[in-house]
Parts: sequence; structure tokens; C-alpha cells
Amino acid sequence: MPKSVLPFNAQIDAKGGLSEEELFQWLSEGLREVAQQNRHLKDYLRAIPIEDIGVPEYYLKLSRGMGGGQKNLIYPVADDIFIHIYSDPGGGRGHYIPIEPDTMQDMTQIMQDVEENLINVAETLYEAETKEEKAEALMAAVAKICEVKRGAAKGKEGNKKQAKIRTTPEQFEALKYVALRDKLGLGVTEPILLDPYVEDISQSGIGPLFVEHKIFKSLESSIVFETTEDLDEFVLRLSEAIGRPVTLRKPIIDATLPDGSRINIVFGTQVSRRGSNFSIRKFTETPMSILELVGLGSVTYQMAAYLSIVVEDGCNVFIVGEAASGKTTLMNAITTFIPRNDKIVSIEDTPELQVPHSNWLREVSKTTGVQEKGAQVTMFDLLKAALRQRPNFIIVGEIRGAEGAIAFGAMQTGHSVMSTFHASNVEKVIQRLTGNPINIPKTYIDSLNIVVCVNNVRLPRGESARRATSISEIVCYDSSDDSFSFVEVFQWHPATDQFEFVGNKNSFLLEEKIAPKRGYPPEKRWKIYTLLDKRAKIMERLHREKGVSGFHEFFEVMDQARREGLF
Repeated sequence: MPKSVLPFNAQIDAKGGLSEEELFQWLSEGLREVAQQNRHLKDYLRAIPIEDIGVPEYYLKLSRGMGGGQKNLIYPVADDIFIHIYSDPGGGRGHYIPIEPDTMQDMTQIMQDVEENLINVAETLYEAETKEEKAEALMAAVAKICEVKRGAAKGKEGNKKQAKIRTTPEQFEALKYVALRDKLGLGVTEPILLDPYVEDISQSGIGPLFVEHKIFKSLESSIVFETTEDLDEFVLRLSEAIGRPVTLRKPIIDATLPDGSRINIVFGTQVSRRGSNFSIRKFTETPMSILELVGLGSVTYQMAAYLSIVVEDGCNVFIVGEAASGKTTLMNAITTFIPRNDKIVSIEDTPELQVPHSNWLREVSKTTGVQEKGAQVTMFDLLKAALRQRPNFIIVGEIRGAEGAIAFGAMQTGHSVMSTFHASNVEKVIQRLTGNPINIPKTYIDSLNIVVCVNNVRLPRGESARRATSISEIVCYDSSDDSFSFVEVFQWHPATDQFEFVGNKNSFLLEEKIAPKRGYPPEKRWKIYTLLDKRAKIMERLHREKGVSGFHEFFEVMDQARREGLF
């Protein structure tokens, strides 16, 4: 099984480390209080070389502005789980260290003994149905096979038939935690999945596990798989825990975890030379709002106002970019601009979309783990069915192949479509759409109104960030010279990290399509820009003065403002 490898020299058994009295002289009041309540945290702090690395700061919550620079801090993610973020003094990758009840305990032999004894009570565990019942049965089984003694050496006592595992009280608490984590949870990834600040978890073969942190970016965790056997065993357990076991014949799976997170597993050295690997894209229970994205600098209030107008008027929008650039994040955010009473059908292969509307049909394809011929339900099938459900908006998680033709057919018949797409710019979008395997007729392309490009970029001050680097309007296809016309309305400047409204008073979509629909006469179509500015100011006031920022809160405020004619 994986080991915990700390990035500094530490007295793992806390003997020879700081005494409790010495430790508390170093700690801040907040960290001292929480260390007194959690023995394993106190033992961890006693063991680490505080005199060399410094005293970690303690935070109950983190903020976006904390990124950058050298870090040495601890924050909680659950009642008994803490995370230590520690920057490498040499300027290398930062470290992510989960502090759990077993961190300062060597539980290897005890867990092996427990595994052997649990076989005798396996029937009781199988009879439990709910997760709560399973946890209760597991804890009862652990208590039955263990004998807790203060200062007792670990091992077994009694005759072979009724041997009991001897533990200290500290070992017993750690044992209960590890048993629940490994038997009913997802093993060593469980504390990281509980961390609301983590976006991605990845294990790229033998070696350390890596996390992508919302604030501290790419970090190397203290969890290390040292052998292919340990990694293979963990991956097998992980796949079985989610009900999608991998095998040598079927070494690759994509699945969804119970919390909605996406997981990809590749098993064995035959297909992955560095050993089995897995990656988890964390699911966020509440998506980010457009105002939160403005706060991060991903878009501006003007861009948000522009998107509110085009989405409200049923324009077809593609959000494009590379993997993990924030496409789905932005698409979730702008669904709040769809009128509350509209009917929405979403189609995905892995559920990631989160829509605040009550009249929302969420459909997911079924193409993996199906043995019977004809039992598969593809995104193509779901998209065809959606056209019969009379939706106002069809949202496709991602267009990759044949479903693209149906999506553009839906646009041609007046349905509003929104989707994500893998491409780096508008030209590449058109090339991919009109080429194999999607093969959209070139004359259909202008049914797509808006292309929003999002990218991971390097800011002038050095750190990486997500930015909507451009918003463009597709104008038309000219068959005489086989060319496409599009207008860039917003543009991001990398040298200054500023956005420019280059389409101000020059937007084809706003002036030629949306303004007439809203009743503006030709000589007063410019007033559509007044509406855009008004909406931008309203959103800025709500955000900065009223403190509105949450996804659902913003949706409710926008709905009320729309009903009162203020938006």
C-alpha cells in the first residue's frame, strides 16, 4: 500500500521531537487549540522540524489571494483531517500533506491482522444495506476483534480461534478511521476528495500522487506508491469500490464517483509503462457563478452582460478550449442567464453540468459496461430524442462526433444549443466541425452564433490562470471564395491581463439580429449597447456593493430583476 513520505526530516513516532510544552510555546492560539483537541495533529506537529521549517500558520478557510510565494500553513477539511501546505525552499513544486488519524501511526501489521479477522464477520458486513449500516457493522466488527490496552504492544493474544488484536487507544482510533476510509471510502484519496480546494487528483504511475489546488496550483502530495504491485492493488480496489472493476482484458475505464467526480483508470504496465495510473476530476456541488468568475479575472462585467443578452435571446453558443481550461465552469455559470421558465435538456456522457432551473431534463449516455447488443444509448440517440421533447435550450456536455450534426440540425430548426468543444481558436473550431468525423456542412456553420475561447494562460506576474481570451461572432459563409466571416467582440491582452471590448458599436449579432428582435428600429439599434452597459453596471453593483456572488443567489436575484423589468 502507499506510504506517507514527508518532504522534511521528521520523528515519525514523535519521540525525540518537541515536548508538548515546547510545542505549544511555538504555536499560535488557533493552532494550539485545535492541536489539543486532535492528538494526531499534535503528534505530527511535535514530529516535524519546526525550528528548521518554521511554524505553520493555521487557517479555518482559505482565500484566492493566498496563492503565490512561500507557504507553510495548515487548514481543516473534516473534523479529524487537516492539510499541510508546504513550499519547497529550493523553489520546486509545493507539497500537499494530508494529516489523518493514522499519519503518526504505523498501521501496516495491525491492518493485515484486521483483514484476516474480518473474514470471520464478512457475512454480517454483507447483510448491511445502507452506507450507514455498513459503517456501523464494520465498527462493531473492529471492536469485536480488538482489545484496547494503554501501553499495550500491538499483536495478538489468546488462543488461535479467539485471537484478539491488541492496540493502544491511539492505534484503535487510527484503526477505526483507516477501516472506514479503506473499506467504505476510496482509500488514501478520501481526504483529498473531501478538500473543497482541490480540483484534480492524479497518479501518473509509480511515485507521488499529485493534486491541482484551486489556490496553490500543482502540488506534490506526501502519498507515494513505491512499487507496481502496491499501485496495481490500490487501483483494483479503487475500481471495485466504484463498481467498475478493471481487468487486463479491459484495462481502461471512465466512471463517475458517488459525489459526481469524474475518474479515469488505466490498469497495468502493458498499457502504461510507468505502472497503473488514475486521475480524478473533482465535482463541485455548487458551481461558480459568473460574478465569481469576474472576481477571479476570467471575464469582465461587460463580457458577462454581453453573454446575458445573447443567451437570453436564445443564441447558439460554443465554449471552446483545451482540457481543464474552464469550459464547463463557464457554461454552468452562464446557464443562470437562461430565463427561469425555459425548458432545458442537457446531454452528457459523464454528468458535470449543473443547471439552476426546475424544468431541466438531465440525460446521460450509456455506452460503457453494456454487454447486450442494442443496449447502448449514445449522445447521438439522446440528442435525437431531445428534439421531440420541445426544449427551449439544449445543452450538450461536449460535441465530439456524429452528435454534432444533430446539434446543428437542431440549430437550423430554431432550437437554442449550447455546448463545449475542444479547439484552440475560432478557425480550429470551424476546421474540426467541417472535417471528419463531425462533417457539418459549411453552409450550416453560421447557425453557430457565438464562440467563447477559454484558456489556461500565464499572467504578466508569472502565475497561471484561466481567462476567456476571446468572444467571437460567426457572421456567414461565403461559398464564392469558400471562406468564413467572424467578428471578435472581446479580446484579452496577455501583456496587461486586460480585456478590450473591440466590438463596441460594431457587433454584428447585437445590431443585426438581437436589436431587431427586441424592437429597436434601425436608426436606434445602437441602444442595444446602452442595455449592455446597464446590465454590466447592475452586476458590478450587486457584486461589489451588495455582496451577491453565489451561483443560486445570483440566479434568484437575476430572475427577480428580470420580472421587475430592471434587467
